[in-house]
Parts: sequence; structure tokens; C-alpha cells
Amino acid sequence: MPRVGVVLSGCGFLDGAEIHEATLTLLHLDAAGAAIRCMAPATAEFEVVDHCRREPAGERRGVLAEAGRIARGEIVPLAGVDAGSLDAAIFPGGFGAARNLCDWAVKGPECDVDADVRRLITALYAAGKPMGFICIAPVLAARVLGGHGVTITIGNDRATAAGIEATGARHRDCPVDEAVVDAEHRIVSTPAYMLGPSISHIDKGIGRLVAEVLRLAR
Repeated sequence: MPRVGVVLSGCGFLDGAEIHEATLTLLHLDAAGAAIRCMAPATAEFEVVDHCRREPAGERRGVLAEAGRIARGEIVPLAGVDAGSLDAAIFPGGFGAARNLCDWAVKGPECDVDADVRRLITALYAAGKPMGFICIAPVLAARVLGGHGVTITIGNDRATAAGIEATGARHRDCPVDEAVVDAEHRIVSTPAYMLGPSISHIDKGIGRLVAEVLRLAR
């Protein structure tokens, strides 16, 4: 069974991991028989958002504790994860990917990436192990691996695509039910809720992404 790390960025699309994207990722991995290991940085969230009012909640929460809600408590701090213990990794989207795993939401292509996120991506890439990036999470691959010329997608948003290409990465437009596979660099990405419009639509693209990541891992 391939051992796949799922890197979560909190819980909730406005300030953490997008719950539909994370859950569908876990579902497709489990259905395929993968051994899943959820992980998240043990850091503070950039900002906590009230998802009913879509406004700042005025409180502080931790990324790891919030991500544990999605993982049903079966989660470990990213700092303790050795890339050698994994065969692949997948990064679901949600604004947490661009606010907690890095600060792309603030700095764009000049963003800083969480040290443990950067370490894991760099080590997996060096070992030739595949990675999947969903929704806005491909900006992590762009920032860390853009110098290698990786090809990724966030759908068809021109401004975000331009930011991605400013890192040296290549952007390819992609519909929500498909995934872009960069076989040379072993990177797979899909737009998910960058395009939407609903969970049934993003399910198709995430299913393709998981299948391709597992194919490359085997």
C-alpha cells in the first residue's frame, strides 16, 4: 500500500483546509487502499474566520488542532514527519494553503513558505516521490519548485496564473473535472474550488489527481 501524506492547513475554506477537498482526497485514497497519514504544521492560524458571517472571528486557533477535526484526531505535527516515511503527499486547498502553509495571499509569488512545508516538498521532490496539489495549493509547488520549471494548474484565473509563472513554474489551464500531470517532475494538480461549482464537480478532478499520484507512487 502506498503511504500517502495529506498535508492539511486547518479546517474551513476561508481560514484553513477546504473540507470538501480534504474529505474527497481522503475518500479516494482510502478507496484505493492507500495508507493515509494526515499532518499539519503546529503553528497559529493567520486569521480565524467566522464562516457564517464571513468575517474575522477575533480569536486565535492552531492549524494542527483545527486540522485534527478533519482527520478525526489521527494527525501528527508536520515537523516530525520524515519524507522517507512517505511514498507521496497531497496538499488540499482552501485559503489556509495560501495563509497558513505560506503567505501567498499577502505576498504573492514572493511569499514565504512554512519551513516544514518547504522541507517536505523539497525532500519528496529530491527523492522523486509524487505530490498532488489541489485548488490554490499549487502555489506551494510554484514557490518551492518553480526554479525547476514544474507545470501546474489552478484552473484559468489569469492573475494567479501570472503569479505562478513569475516563480519560474509553468501554468496550464484545466477544467474542474481534470488534472494536470507533470510526469517529468512527478507533480499532479487540479483546480477544484478555484473553479467549482459544487462538490460533485470537484470530486471528478480530485479523483483523477489521486489516481495519478498513486500511479506515479507505484
